[in-house]
Amino acid sequence: MLIAVLGDTHVPYRAKTLPVEAWRAISDVELILHTGDVADPALLDELSEIAPVRCAVGNVDPVSVREWGATDTVELEVGGVRVAMLHDSGSAAGRPGRLRRAFPDAQVVCFGHSHMPLVEQHDDLLLLNPGSPTDRRRAPTFTVALLEIADGRAAARLVELD
Repeated sequence: MLIAVLGDTHVPYRAKTLPVEAWRAISDVELILHTGDVADPALLDELSEIAPVRCAVGNVDPVSVREWGATDTVELEVGGVRVAMLHDSGSAAGRPGRLRRAFPDAQVVCFGHSHMPLVEQHDDLLLLNPGSPTDRRRAPTFTVALLEIADGRAAARLVELD
């Protein structure tokens, strides 16, 4: 199963919509995870035309994003892999242990907030921050992530956008 992981889109404040390259990168996915800071649930509706969407509430999301169905944390099982998601994972120091304690059964934890793309494997825990397709801040590029789950295993890669 191919899953798109997006975060910190801040639409329509940082961009009117996602860049064309982002839409292209996620066009064939079967599920979309958004790590929060959507800003407007209309984007979640657009994404839902591609695949089902699950979303964590970000620190700048208005109540309308929660009313859409976003929650503080998301936990689901996909293809035998436990995936968890939240917006802010806290500081990089101690992150793997902190997320392991928060989600003891998770094999993948997706998060955003920093806009810094990250794919890190820590023993049996994959940490994934998709960065941002619209507001790179200190990141070198705009990014989204693709998470592939097959045979009970997960692998992730960042997609750099032009």
